[in-house]
Amino acid sequence: MKRILIAAAILIAFSFKGADAPSALRMALLKYSGGGDWYANPTALPNLARFCNQYLGTDFDTDYAEVEVGSAELYNYAFVHMTGHGNVVFSDAEADNLRNYLIGGGFLHIDDNYGMDKYVRLAMKKVFPELEFIELPFEHEVYKQEFDFKNGLPKIHKHDDKAPQGFGLFWEGRLVCFYTYECDLGDGWEDQDVHNDPEDIRLQALRMGANIVRFAFEQ
Repeated sequence: MKRILIAAAILIAFSFKGADAPSALRMALLKYSGGGDWYANPTALPNLARFCNQYLGTDFDTDYAEVEVGSAELYNYAFVHMTGHGNVVFSDAEADNLRNYLIGGGFLHIDDNYGMDKYVRLAMKKVFPELEFIELPFEHEVYKQEFDFKNGLPKIHKHDDKAPQGFGLFWEGRLVCFYTYECDLGDGWEDQDVHNDPEDIRLQALRMGANIVRFAFEQ
């Protein structure tokens, strides 16, 4: 049943609705323990949803959901976003729930908002102890969806001034988790007056976000 719920959400995501029909799908923000600010970037997902609706023909509700790692509600969302600056802790039950969600067809995008790298890697190792994050080459299809990123992830914020990297966890050949590091897409998705990013930088962030969404639903 859980797999069916996720599959149904994927089919709905790219369907066209009449002007008066309610939106059928919501993105979700992952709520976790440990002290990290999982609630960061409150305007990011609404702006990404609007952008995807405009350029991908999706039908996302711009009012995103907040879902706990261990909740059965997780299976109602085919695209889940995770961000923050600090510590991330999953209990055994939460790790099992997230694992089953991802194996069952779900997708998790993790965006390091600066400072969560060492914590999220440990947390995801608890979810998939047999897997390692693999850096995706620039030729990977996630960079070649609606928009073409020949050099991989765009650099949105300075952080430690390192090149941005995109890492993936693959389950039976399917990308179930995409982790964007030294990039900060979520800040680029936020309202422009939040970070005062130039419009071209925000556009690159939104385009890459749309690529991730499209790849997640169509791979």
